This record gives sequence, structure tokens and C-alpha cells, in this order.
Amino acid sequence: MKNSLEAINKRTEWFRESRFGMFIHWGLYSIPGKGEWIRSHQRLTVEEYEPYFESFNPTEYNPREWARQAKAAGMKYMVLTAKHHDGFCLFDSDYTEYKATNTPIGKDLVKEFVEAVREEGLKVGLYFSLIDWYHKDFPKYADLNHPMRGNEAYKDEKIDFDNYLTYLHNQVKEIVTKYGKIDILWFDYSYEEMVGEKWQATKLIEMVRHYQPDVIVDNRLETSGEGFGSIVTDDIQLYSGDFVSPEQIVPHEGIRNYKGDPVPWELCLTMNNNWAYNPTDYLYKSSKTLIRKLVECVSKNGNMILNVGPDALGQINSPSLAILNDFHEWMSRNGESIYGCVGAYDLPKPEWGYYTKKDNVIYAHVFEQPIGPIALPGLKEEEIKRMSFLHDGSEVKISKSWTTNAFPDMCFAQFGEIPHFTYPLPCDVDSVIKIELRGDKNEN
Repeated sequence: MKNSLEAINKRTEWFRESRFGMFIHWGLYSIPGKGEWIRSHQRLTVEEYEPYFESFNPTEYNPREWARQAKAAGMKYMVLTAKHHDGFCLFDSDYTEYKATNTPIGKDLVKEFVEAVREEGLKVGLYFSLIDWYHKDFPKYADLNHPMRGNEAYKDEKIDFDNYLTYLHNQVKEIVTKYGKIDILWFDYSYEEMVGEKWQATKLIEMVRHYQPDVIVDNRLETSGEGFGSIVTDDIQLYSGDFVSPEQIVPHEGIRNYKGDPVPWELCLTMNNNWAYNPTDYLYKSSKTLIRKLVECVSKNGNMILNVGPDALGQINSPSLAILNDFHEWMSRNGESIYGCVGAYDLPKPEWGYYTKKDNVIYAHVFEQPIGPIALPGLKEEEIKRMSFLHDGSEVKISKSWTTNAFPDMCFAQFGEIPHFTYPLPCDVDSVIKIELRGDKNEN
């Protein structure tokens, strides 16, 4: 059985309409506060990591508040790390004792999360690691990432990888059967020979689709953030996933398949330089940068999922909340230029920012302060029905300045009374001009 781009596009309709989501990396690793890869980076044994399991007690955990914050920021879906590489489960699994219900908090935290997200009207996503550094039958000595890699004590260890695969499949079945409708299943990740059918990926996805026929899946049963997988080829595997997942980089032209057809994709991005909570990482990207990256993704037919790493108590910290609030301020006025929009590939990219489009409307995202009129490359005066700033509806005129007479083939916009004067943009992050067109200029 194969997958197809037609089926992928149908499943991802709501996803491509939504454009913006929240990633949440949270677990035992939030206690040491050095990232979710701490066991691997510091080569910690299970015993050395155990104190975090024994003390995990996020008494401030309030997923309803997380969901409210995501919704206010304009996010339409949320993805939580139900299990990361350390093997610890935020859900009440029947197949391990290494789970939240056996820690001081004593709760199925995934159950509370999915209920809270649904109550806020957002789509529910769960992240699940294919890797498990806790399970006795996961490869250690020769593995690329395992904390015990290169440890001579494990050089001749005999493992039963089939037993691990049974465990993996059983836990994924729990995820897709115990929590109602799941909208996104975010696997992570494949590497070296640990790819595709090494995970019995066809069998796994057949099971997932049996219980959750509409769930959308990322591409990391085949690859990682470094690659695309078969979704961009003429031989799309059943387990190809429904979207490509570039990490910490915006593809320079979006992502297309071998024929040049757009393929769904989603940038996964951190606010600072860590996915999980790190109280010493103060290198937060500016809200301006993050908002503009969302715009850039949409202009290239992509989504963006922005990460937060709650602390050990379950709280989202102040710098992250400030960024979410800035998204609220911008998205509440300009979200129309994001939701359901695609790239305006029939128009040249403007030097001052980006175009997005929807139906018969072009949205000009103006990042750079112009001097005098603003050139609108690819648009003609006779095609334009009306222009206005999206945030307040105020008029933007077609410029008739004498300064533009030397460029008769270019249409210019102006705001402010005197056409050749320079007026400050209303928003220094991104001032969006809504350009309503006559006829079908903007249709694919």
C-alpha cells in the first residue's frame, strides 16, 4: 500500500488553513534544566537520572492555561511531548512503570492536556519518540545517540529489538486509542539504519490509520529534521507522513516534490536555543523575528510550530509569555493574512517583505520602512479594486507621485497625504496592506 499527495493534501486541509501551532517540550528533563537531551549529552546512567523521576511533581501544571495562552497568541493546534527520548511517559501506559502516574504528581498528564486543548477549540497533537533510552532492549553501545554509546559494559550486550518494537507499537496504540480523536501524531526521529521498516513503519501506520484515519503524521518515521523522505518522490511510502518537518531553518523556496508540486511542511522553531526548559538560556529571538518567520513560512506555503518549554512546576516562563503576548497583539489584527493563506508565487518577491494571498486578496507584508511610495511588483493598477491597512482598515492609495513617473510599468502604493513624503509604518514588526483584486488575478 502506498500514500499519495492527493490523500496527503486532503488530510492536511485544516492544517494548512491553521498555519500556526504550539510545540511543548516538557518532562523529567525540565528539572535539571539543561535540555531534553541531557541524558545523552552527559551520558547519564538510568540510576543517575532516577532522582528526577522520584521528584517530578509539577504542582502548577494547568494545561487549560497553556491552551488559553496558545489560543490568544493565534495558534490553532498544540503538540505535547507525550514521551521523549528518555523514555519517560507523561501518559498512563500499561506497558511501563516509567510514567507520570508513578511520580509524586500521580496523574495522567496527557489526559488532562488533550481535554484542555479540546475545550479551547484547538486541535490536539502528541509527540512520541521512536527512541527510548530507558528500555532495556533499545540498542546502546553502537547507537549514535544512546547515553551508553561506547560504554564497554554494553559492548557485548544481547538485546531483543523485536521486544522493543512490540513495546513501541503497543504504546503508540495507547496514544491513538485512549485519548479520543488525535489530530497530529508527531514521531521523532529516524537516523542511520534506524529508519522506515526498522520501526516496522508500515505495520505501525496501518494500525494508526485504523484507529485514527484522519490523523496527520510528520515525516520522521523516514528521516529527521535534516531530510524530506519519500513524500517528495514519485514513490510515496505509506509511512512517509503528511508534512515535512524542517527544524530551526526556513526552506529558501518552501518545499516541493520532484514534479515541483507544493508539499505540506512545518517549521519547528524554538524561542531561545533550547526545546526544553533551560533557565540559563537567555538568548531569546525577538518577537519581531518570530512573527516575521511565521509570515515567511506562509509566503512559502508552510506552517510554523513555535516551541515553549515549561519549567519543572509546569509553568511557562515570563520571556516566553511576553513573546506569546506580542503574537497576540499582531495576530489579533493581522491573522487574516496568515490563516488559509498561501504564497503568491505568481508575483515577484518584493524587496520590502513578503506577499501572502487568499482567494482574490493579496496581503503585502511590509517589513522595511519605505521612502515615499511603496512599489508593488507584479501588480497592475487596473487589477486593484481597493487597498487598506489590515490592522485598522484605513485607506492605502495608489500613488500618483511625480517621483514614480520614471517607472510607468510599476504600480505604487502610498499612505499619508503627500505622496513623496516619508511616513512611518504603523507597525514596525509587519504592516500588512490588504490588496483586493478585481477578477481572478489571484487564483491558481
